[in-house]
Amino acid sequence: MNEAIAPRTDTRLQKKLPTINYQVAMPQPETHLFEVTLHLVGYPFSILDLKLPVWTPGSYMVREYAKHLQDFAAFANNIPLKWRKISKNHWQVETGGVSEITVSYRIFANELTVRTNHLDATHGYFNGAALFLRLPGFDRQPICVTIVPPYPQWQITTALPAVPGKTNTFCACDFDTLVDSPFEIGRHQPYHFEVLGKPHELAIWGRGNFKAREMIADIKKIIEAEAKIFGGLPYERYVFLVHLFAQAYGGLEHKNSCSLIYQRFGFRDRDKYDRFMQLVAHEFFHLWNVKRIRPKELEVFDYDKENYTSCLWFCEGTTSYYDILIPLRAGIYDVNSFLNNWGKEITRFLTTPGRKVQPLSESSFDAWIKLYRPDANSGNSQISYYLKGEMVSLLLDLLIRSRHHNKRSLDDVMLKLWQKFGKDEIGYTAQQLQEVIESVAGIDLSDFFARYIDGTEELPFNQYLEPFGLQLVAETEPGAYLGVKVSSENGREIVKFVEAGSPAQFAGIDPGDELLAIDGIKVTANQLSDRLKDYKPKDTIEVAVFHYDELRIYPVTLTSSPASKYRVQPVVNPSNTQKQNFGGWLDVSLASLR
Repeated sequence: MNEAIAPRTDTRLQKKLPTINYQVAMPQPETHLFEVTLHLVGYPFSILDLKLPVWTPGSYMVREYAKHLQDFAAFANNIPLKWRKISKNHWQVETGGVSEITVSYRIFANELTVRTNHLDATHGYFNGAALFLRLPGFDRQPICVTIVPPYPQWQITTALPAVPGKTNTFCACDFDTLVDSPFEIGRHQPYHFEVLGKPHELAIWGRGNFKAREMIADIKKIIEAEAKIFGGLPYERYVFLVHLFAQAYGGLEHKNSCSLIYQRFGFRDRDKYDRFMQLVAHEFFHLWNVKRIRPKELEVFDYDKENYTSCLWFCEGTTSYYDILIPLRAGIYDVNSFLNNWGKEITRFLTTPGRKVQPLSESSFDAWIKLYRPDANSGNSQISYYLKGEMVSLLLDLLIRSRHHNKRSLDDVMLKLWQKFGKDEIGYTAQQLQEVIESVAGIDLSDFFARYIDGTEELPFNQYLEPFGLQLVAETEPGAYLGVKVSSENGREIVKFVEAGSPAQFAGIDPGDELLAIDGIKVTANQLSDRLKDYKPKDTIEVAVFHYDELRIYPVTLTSSPASKYRVQPVVNPSNTQKQNFGGWLDVSLASLR
């Protein structure tokens, strides 16, 4: 929904629309309980329906936020009102015709992720979908939120505008905007800066080894590089919320803000710092791709159930392509780091057996039941729409560039989608998406889509890399191949994954088995790779495991090791055309590669 559009209501009915005000308090933050009060004035019906969303846009899994709601109560003039629960996330209150109603409840908040709520002695963080009840039928009504911090020194950061003259009060023009505007409340460090004439804020909770000045300078570069693609910034103010702790990684996009989680000591090491900047580039790119340029199925959110679309590969995968490219354009890392990152991503892709089983469009559609709910067989049966989506986006960009001598690119696809769909927030269909890409490419891409998006054919990387003077080179570890991944857990070596068609699977080894020994000698997860180097393909070994606490010894005939690593490197003796194509793509010389 376009946040600038007022509720589409006949002016004659304005008096019948209620005012909606929320208060969020946290008087004892150590209990992890937000105390939420909904105050309605002018409610026109005898029955009040209230629903808590079951998912958050941008995170495609039903998360059942209602499981954290407790102590629900409803009042009118301090007199309790009758209510009942209709379904897992639906409450119904009998108003008795009273127009001024107060509803109170508490939300347990002790899960620190970008899509949930967290409250403790140091801060409070919440997402609207996981905290606020929705009034069906009044989704386009303005909603005000007043925050009551537990301590006067706690600060409040959100992308929502403050209401003039009201303390700690902010207003969303509709429920979608409320859901799309997380809050950070506490002792975080706020940093204010300006980019392209617009104010930005970086709010950091948690201690770490970051250098704010360096971080902000690079964030500015990312903002400028992405704004250049689309011809400017579509917001008046933007907020970066950053949470630092342990070994964490993640992000969630919003129209005018984003939430990021990262390891607190992940800023000194250059590779880790670059990874953080890729995360920033990814979530910021989403303010166009998916928050404003989005599939038809996500044009209007249904907060009660899954919103299926086959286009998440473009929403997330193409964004992932740009999160590798943008830091290069911004000068945060060089072309060698760029291609090294691509080698890592292609390695992840080509060592995931599920790429041969699940089409990219199906991966997008089934996000709700698969990507966020992995099991022991996921690697064999699934492929991430993030991962394969960025692979396909790379091929599409190279295809367009090679056909048009770098005068057209995937940038033109993004700009055209922005102009045709994004500015007015009109959802596109899968067919319209393909048509826009074809219009920029100047070629019918039906065969490409059938093979690589709706099918499972292997992606022909070298066919697309070669015109740019690059090639994909595979590397293989010495030794023989068993086909398992093992992790040490509480002193036990647990088989976590068995590759389909591998020697281990044919022998009968299962995920969950405890690995004990190879040929009678104990082996640990850390030792396994080295032990297998002592064998040759076609050797038969005895693998001892506990299977459901029962000792089993399996004879396993090993095979040749598949490629375990891939590198993107220059071809030998590149032609002038290849050099020109490479320079036009990445704005550096092919000779600069090490």
